Amino acid sequence: MQSDGKMSAAVDYHSKRCAYLSSKKNVLKCAQSHRNAICNHAYLFHFTMKFNDIEFSKEKNSQHGTSKKLLLLACSLLFLTIIPLYLFSTSHSPLSSPKIDVGDLRNIGMVKECDIFSGKWIPHPKGPYYTDATCSLIIDQHNCVKSGRPDTEFMKWRWRPDECELPFFNAKLFLELVKGKKMAFVGDSVGRNQMQSLLCLLASVTQSEDISHRYAVDTAYFKRWFYADYRFTLATLWSPFLVKSRDANPSGHSLNSLMSLDLDQADEAWASEIENFDYVIISAGHWFFRPLIYYMNAQVVGCHNCYMDNITAITKYFGYRMAFRTAFKTLQSLESYKGITFLRTFSPSHFENGAWNEGGNCMRTMPFTTEEKKLDGYELEFYLTQVEELRKAQKKGRKSGLKFELLATTEAMLLRPDGHPNHYGRSPHSNVTVADCVHWCLPGPIDTWNEFLLYMMRREARGSFNEKLQKNISRKI
Repeated sequence: MQSDGKMSAAVDYHSKRCAYLSSKKNVLKCAQSHRNAICNHAYLFHFTMKFNDIEFSKEKNSQHGTSKKLLLLACSLLFLTIIPLYLFSTSHSPLSSPKIDVGDLRNIGMVKECDIFSGKWIPHPKGPYYTDATCSLIIDQHNCVKSGRPDTEFMKWRWRPDECELPFFNAKLFLELVKGKKMAFVGDSVGRNQMQSLLCLLASVTQSEDISHRYAVDTAYFKRWFYADYRFTLATLWSPFLVKSRDANPSGHSLNSLMSLDLDQADEAWASEIENFDYVIISAGHWFFRPLIYYMNAQVVGCHNCYMDNITAITKYFGYRMAFRTAFKTLQSLESYKGITFLRTFSPSHFENGAWNEGGNCMRTMPFTTEEKKLDGYELEFYLTQVEELRKAQKKGRKSGLKFELLATTEAMLLRPDGHPNHYGRSPHSNVTVADCVHWCLPGPIDTWNEFLLYMMRREARGSFNEKLQKNISRKI
C-alpha cells in the first residue's frame, strides 16, 4: 500500500534526525521530535484510511475512538523506547571517563538484561580507569603500587558475564543519575574500600569537597564528600556489625577481643543518619569471625567462639543473619526513608599458608579460573544467608514501596586472590607482619563493583521511567 511506504519513509527520516540530535547530546529533544513527528504521520495515515473508508460511516465514531486510543498507545510506547537512549549508553574505553555518546546506540533494546554476576575474568591490556598518579584520594592501605607492589597484571583484567557484556563505568552518566541525591555506604572498611574506588572513578569528571567535619567528629570512619556541580553527596557510615556493639572484655578492644552484639537493635551510627539518603549500599562480613556474645531483648542468647561454659554456642551465621534482618527491618520502619537499598554480598578473603594472625598471605598474581575455584564453605554460607534475608526484605518492600536489590559481588571476587594488598598496603619501609588479604588494591578488581552498581542503577532508572509512563498511559486511555 502506498500509505505504508510513506509511513516507512517517515520513520526512516525521523530515525536519522534522531541520530543527529543524539550526536548533539540533546536526547530529550530527539525523543520528543521522533515521537511527535511519527505520531503526526501516523495520524495522517489514519485520517487518509478513514477518508478512503468513509462508506462505513455507521461505524465511524466507534472506529475513530478506538483508533485514537491505539495511536496514543503506540506513540507513548515509541516514546518509552527512545528515552532510555540517555540512560543506557553502551561500553566505552576505561582509560578515561567517557562522554555520553547516545549516537553509538543502534538498537532499541539498549542494555541486554542478564545475570551480570555470573561470568569470568578476561585479560584487559588497556588497564584501569585511573592510577595512583591520577587519583590522589587513594589511601595508603589500598595504594598497592605506591607501597611497592612490583607486579601490575592484577589491574589488567575485566569481568565478562556469561550472558552479555558489562558496560564500562561511565562517570558522567553516573553523576547525571545521582544529580541532587545522596548515596551512603553502610558497613565496614571493605564498604569504605568500594566508596574510595567510586571517588577515583568520578574524579575524571569533577572534583569533590570533603565535608566530613560538618557531620561527624570521627572523620576517619564517617566520611562525606560533596560534588557541587551535581549537588551529589557521597558518604560512608562505619558500622561493621550493622547492629549495636560494644566491647565485652573489660581490658579493652583488640583485633581479636570478645564483643557483644544486640542483634535486635540497629546501630544508631547509621540508623540515625540514613533516612534522607536516596541510595544505600549495605554490607558486612569479616567482623563476624571474631568472638561474639549475642543478645536479644537484652538477654544473652548465645555466643560465637567465646568458649564460656554457661553460654550456648551459636554459629557466626546466626549473628550474621539477624544483623541483616534487623538492618532491613530498620530501613522499612523509617517513615521518611524512600531510598533504594543495595545489599553488597560477602567479599571473600584469600589467605594461604595460614590464617591472618598465623602468617597467612596472598601472594598470587593471577585470577583463578572458574574451574579452579568454586563458591563453597563459609563463603557460600554467608552469601546464602544474605540472599535469604534480602528476599524477605524484598517481599515486604513490595507492599510498602521500598526497593531492595542484590549487588552480588561474591562470585566474581572469589576468583581474584591477586587483588589484595597483601604486604603492599602501607609504606614499603614500614615493618608489616600481618598481610592484608581482605581489602582490595586501588585500582583493582573492586572497581568492578561500581560497574555492577551503575548497571543496576541504570536498570532501576529505566524501570522507574517505564512505571511512570505506563501510569500516564493508563490515565489517558
